[in-house]
Amino acid sequence: MRYLVRRVSLALLLVWVVATIVFMAIHLVPGDPAELLLSSGGSAADPVAVAELRERLGLNRPLLAQYGTFLAGLARGDLGTSLVDDYPVLDEIGLRLPRTLELIAAGTVLAILIGVPAGTWAALNRGSKFDRAASATAAFVLAIPVFVVGTLLVLLLAQTLRWMPAGGYVPFARSPGQHLLLLTLPAIAIAKGLSAVLFRMTRTSVLDVVAQDHVRTARAKGLGPSRVVLKHILRNALSPVLTVLGLHMGALLGGTVLVEYVFNWPGLSSPLLCAVESRDYPMVVGIVLVVSALFLLINLFTDLSRAA
Repeated sequence: MRYLVRRVSLALLLVWVVATIVFMAIHLVPGDPAELLLSSGGSAADPVAVAELRERLGLNRPLLAQYGTFLAGLARGDLGTSLVDDYPVLDEIGLRLPRTLELIAAGTVLAILIGVPAGTWAALNRGSKFDRAASATAAFVLAIPVFVVGTLLVLLLAQTLRWMPAGGYVPFARSPGQHLLLLTLPAIAIAKGLSAVLFRMTRTSVLDVVAQDHVRTARAKGLGPSRVVLKHILRNALSPVLTVLGLHMGALLGGTVLVEYVFNWPGLSSPLLCAVESRDYPMVVGIVLVVSALFLLINLFTDLSRAA
């Protein structure tokens, strides 16, 4: 219980630190949101209208006063309203966050199905052609940026072979088949790096466990190979793999921005990029804060699972 309280307290402290850093950083970026909102076609905005809009949005108040208002709203669960369309930030995040999480979940499941069995087989057949080929492939895949993989998938599977649509989104309730089809390519792009990481971690962990005494004892007792692998090897080898998986799942929350942009997947990337361009402070801070909180939550569950 003491460990749980300490970890939760630390997570809440880190959320506050991230919120403060993002709030201050976005306010120090050059550019006036009021001028950006009122300017059109490259023409300068009316100074009187800019001053009125700054007053209405509260941008003319001191930075510390705006920060205090932000913290008070955060304590109430209110992330404010968008400066661009006057839409509640929390509602926009609530609409788009499930789509981002769905993409991360699909990519994670695909990475587990590829990385863990391949890493286990490579470790059990150390030095074989499969082990050498898979290890080389994993190193090569890790060196390729995710946006390059996404672009190549669109070029090869969508435009050249025409096996898959290039991108877009259809709600699952409207067309389950089309929804899953549109989910396939971005999920593959998300899974490419994580599957390579899981492969290497699983291979290393299984090699460590295979050399331990209890595995040799189990084999000496005449247990079948499958039972030895499932009960005595993977059962002990997956703990560090789960830790790495938890850390990289949190990192995927930030990495999906490029994937969503390449495949036109309507997650958190679109409002985040638009908010950065238009200096929409509440939207940027709200999205970054939610992503950071989810990252810390995933790490918290990972640490608690290991402690248990």
